[in-house]
Amino acid sequence: MPTSMPDIANQTSAQHEGVLDWVGMSEIEVPIMIAAKGETERAVSAKVEAFVNLIQAQAKGIHMSRLYLLLDQLSTEGSLTKESLNQLLHDFIASHEELSDKAFVKFNFDYHMRRRSLVSGKQGWKAYPITITGVYLDGKVETEMKVDVPYSSTCPCSAALARQLIQKAFSEKFGADSNVDTNQVKQWLGTTEGIVATPHSQRSVAEVKVKLSDDVTSFPIADLVDLVENALQTPVQAAVKREDEQEFARLNGQNLMFCEDAGRRLKHALNLVNGYSDFWIRVNHYESLHAHDAVSVATKGVAGGYRAY
Repeated sequence: MPTSMPDIANQTSAQHEGVLDWVGMSEIEVPIMIAAKGETERAVSAKVEAFVNLIQAQAKGIHMSRLYLLLDQLSTEGSLTKESLNQLLHDFIASHEELSDKAFVKFNFDYHMRRRSLVSGKQGWKAYPITITGVYLDGKVETEMKVDVPYSSTCPCSAALARQLIQKAFSEKFGADSNVDTNQVKQWLGTTEGIVATPHSQRSVAEVKVKLSDDVTSFPIADLVDLVENALQTPVQAAVKREDEQEFARLNGQNLMFCEDAGRRLKHALNLVNGYSDFWIRVNHYESLHAHDAVSVATKGVAGGYRAY
């Protein structure tokens, strides 16, 4: 082994001088323990982005291995908490003294949660894509959490058109009979002749980003998932028996939603939470009628905060 090895980053000036907003790595694969509010710590497989800026115009580059080793240390010796995220960003800066004064890290992972069925009480796993981001800017750390929550949306327009067809079929079947037999009607409603049309529904996804206030000390993953599912009322299910499927059909019928309705429900619910200083919502209805999607976007409306685009 040679006693010394060349360090090009320290010995060579940049061919073209200039500062860079971010330099680092993405798609770093690491297992990491996640500590979330009200949940037992658990291991997840995360993909991570880690960056610092480069403020020395003449410097060849940053020390990427230092960022990686700090992340690896967190992975093997600690767990991801709001406090450890804060420390990691400060360590990124300390490891690049005189080179950097800003730092960024983002963790992407699936977070599995046990979810109970609607009626039968059966339970199953649901995986929620989570993104946790930390940014060190101007001596302060900002922490953001994002969750994607799938749900079902039933079109109000389609439901109205289906009801009109059912009414028309009823009139054609029983309109001339002034003494309608209720049992006969009941039997007829249980056939495809009676329910001649049904509204279209589609799987949908609510993407919700929240900026955590300073007084929030742990990641409220379950709180945010529950808020979204409770606001929309039609979450995608895990374990399902027939009684659960029937209840799911009822919930869809009683919670008809355009993408605008879903976005407004979520905005109202998020505005009631003090721990989120800002939020951004994108509702995606993956249309079964159209080949395109229906989308709505909303923000809290904080000055200098999230923008809709």
